[in-house]
Amino acid sequence: MSTALVSFRAAVFNRRMLACVFTGLASGMPLYVLFQLVPAWLSDGGVSLAEIGLFSLIGLPYTLKFLWAPFLDRFVPPFLGRRRGWMLITQVFLLFSIGAMGMFNPEQSTKMIAALALAVAFFSASQDVVLDAYRREILSDNELGLGSSIHVQAYRISSLVPGSLSLILADMLPWSSVFWITAGFMLVGIMMSIVVSEPKSEPPAAMGLRQALSAPFFEYLGRRGWSGLILVLCFMFLYKLGDSMATALSMPFYLEMGFTKTEIGLVAKNAALWPSIIGGLVGGLIMLRVGINRALWMFGAVQLASILGFALLASSEPKLWLLALVIAFEYLGVGMGTAAFTAFIARETSKTYAATQFALFTALAAVPRTLVNGSTGIIVESIGWVDFFLLCTCLAFPGMLLLIWVAPWRDQKPTALAEGQ
Repeated sequence: MSTALVSFRAAVFNRRMLACVFTGLASGMPLYVLFQLVPAWLSDGGVSLAEIGLFSLIGLPYTLKFLWAPFLDRFVPPFLGRRRGWMLITQVFLLFSIGAMGMFNPEQSTKMIAALALAVAFFSASQDVVLDAYRREILSDNELGLGSSIHVQAYRISSLVPGSLSLILADMLPWSSVFWITAGFMLVGIMMSIVVSEPKSEPPAAMGLRQALSAPFFEYLGRRGWSGLILVLCFMFLYKLGDSMATALSMPFYLEMGFTKTEIGLVAKNAALWPSIIGGLVGGLIMLRVGINRALWMFGAVQLASILGFALLASSEPKLWLLALVIAFEYLGVGMGTAAFTAFIARETSKTYAATQFALFTALAAVPRTLVNGSTGIIVESIGWVDFFLLCTCLAFPGMLLLIWVAPWRDQKPTALAEGQ
C-alpha cells in the first residue's frame, strides 16, 4: 500500500472525523424538530396558520447565541470539563424538553408549547456554540475543511429523523410517543459527550463580566489588526450573499415557471439533499488536498455558476429535467461552498475563545439571509426573474474579489491573512 494512500486513510478514517459525524447529528436534530416536526404537529392539532407562523420567532436564539457564548467559554462545569460538560448539560435538557412537548394538546396549550419550543431553541443554540468550539479544538488547521464538511453533512442527514421518520410514526402512534422517540435520538449526542476525550485547551483567565464579553474581540483584533478584522467581516457578509439571495424565493420561482407542487416536491427531494451532501463530502476531501484558501476560490466559482443556472431556467420553457439539473447543481455548489466557508470561520477562531468567536462569526454570516433577502420580492417585481438572477450573480463577485486579501490562492499557510498580520 502506497504511503500516500495510508496518509489519506489516516486523515479521513480517525476518531476526530467520527466525532464530527456525531456533532453534526446532535446539532441538526433539535433544529429540524422545531422547523419540520413541530409545524406539522401543530397543524394536525388544529392550530391556525397565523399562530404556526409566529412560531418562526423561536429561532431567535440561533441568531443571538453569541450573547451568552462568553459564559460557555469562561465557566467550567464541575464534571467532564469545559466543552464536554456543557455539551452534556445542553443535550440532557434537549432530550427532556423535546419529549415534554408531545405531552400537551396543541390547540389547548399553545402558549406552553411555545415556551417549550423556545427552551429547545435556547438549549439547541447553546449546544451549537459548544459543539463548534469542541470541533475547533480537536481538529488541526489542516483537518478543519474535511471535519467541517462531515459535520455539516451529518447535520443535514439528521433532518431525516424529525422530517421523515417521526412523521411516519405519527400515523401509527400518538404524538406523545412520537416526541419521546424523537427526543431519544439525542442519546447519540449524550453518548458522544461521555465517550470522547476533553480537548487539551485552557479556559480564559478569571475575569469580570465586561472582560468576558470583550476579551474575545480584543484577542482577535490583536491577531489580525483593524484592517484584517474589517476585511474578514466584509468577506463573511459578502461571500454567500448572491447565492443566498438567488435561493430566497426559489419555491415561488418554480411555481411561477409553471411546475406543479408535486413535480417540485419529487425533484427537490432527490435533486437537493443528496447533491448537497455529496458536494459537501467531496468538497471536504478536496480541501484536504488543496487547502481552505484554494477551496474558497474553487467552490465560490461553482456557487457563482450555479446562480446562472437559475437565469437559464428563467429564460427557458419549463422542462422538468432542466429543473432537476439546476437544483442539483445549485445544491452541489451549496454543499461545497458551505463546507469551505464553515472551515474558514473555524480557522479564524482562537481555541481559547472558540465558542464566542465562532458564534459571533456565524451570526454575522446569517445577516444577509435575515436582512437583505427581505428585499428580493420587491426586486423581482421590479426587474423580473432573469435580471434578478443576473443581479445575484454580480453580487457574488465582491466576496470573490475579497479572497485576494483574505485567502490568497498562493498562500497555503493555515492561518495566514494578507492584511492585518
